[in-house]
Amino acid sequence: MNKEQKEFCIKVIKILLGSLIYSIAVNGFISPHHLLSGGVTGISLILQYISNIPSGYWVLIINIPIFIIGYKFVDRDFIILSFIGTISMSLLLILTKDIASYLKVDDIVISTIFGGVLTGIGAGIIFKAGASQGGTDIIAIIIRRKHGIKISTLYFILNGIIAGLGVLITSLKLTLYTLALMYIKSLAIDKAINAFNKKKILLIVTSKEQEVSEAIINRIGRGTTFLYGEGAYTGIKRKIIYCVVTENELHRVKKMIEEIDETALISISDAIDVQGRGFIKPAI
Repeated sequence: MNKEQKEFCIKVIKILLGSLIYSIAVNGFISPHHLLSGGVTGISLILQYISNIPSGYWVLIINIPIFIIGYKFVDRDFIILSFIGTISMSLLLILTKDIASYLKVDDIVISTIFGGVLTGIGAGIIFKAGASQGGTDIIAIIIRRKHGIKISTLYFILNGIIAGLGVLITSLKLTLYTLALMYIKSLAIDKAINAFNKKKILLIVTSKEQEVSEAIINRIGRGTTFLYGEGAYTGIKRKIIYCVVTENELHRVKKMIEEIDETALISISDAIDVQGRGFIKPAI
């Protein structure tokens, strides 16, 4: 098995794990209280409540035309992985349809919280594997790739519209619970996608810029860039070090800079997205 095949297998395992978590959340916490999860799964749940046909079947039926359309707009690998995600989601929704009898969570608030968190984690794992669950996920990703809007924001807007339709077959109270669930889900998606992969931007002002820069390059393994600035009060011209590190590396960098120059000024801010050598390419 070559490297590409191993990477593909790992992605499939992640997709299956994410689909399992998502399916358990839907059938264990969401469906028993007649809540919705948004997107195609939400539409499928509406059809399940009306017809008593398990949502897994509807997920597959609805996604077929969406995949045909999506094939024209997104890359082949993404469509293949997403198709695996859709098939696994459909099958696992069918296989776990009776799991609520084992969980037995009667509190709708707890179900809303856990349903949102688990569906968000499941969806986030699938997204991080470079796939989706099909449906509105594909629509959201097409928009994200064209306009750069956060996937969780798009997910909440698109699925919020669909959840609003649920008021026609459930009630306003359940629809409000559903909207709360989807907000929690959108937060959980971001956490799952960015877990252990947060980046920080550092701006370092020091009189020992060359030593600090070389230490970051040689001891941390991160590149640095010199920006040129001038003190407004002193008029001293100085090189300002710019670099991006992961959150796990941040403490080491701060300690190392302090050892070289304890008077150094360090400005730290969050990096929303980083691409390039040394950083993992965004999943979607």
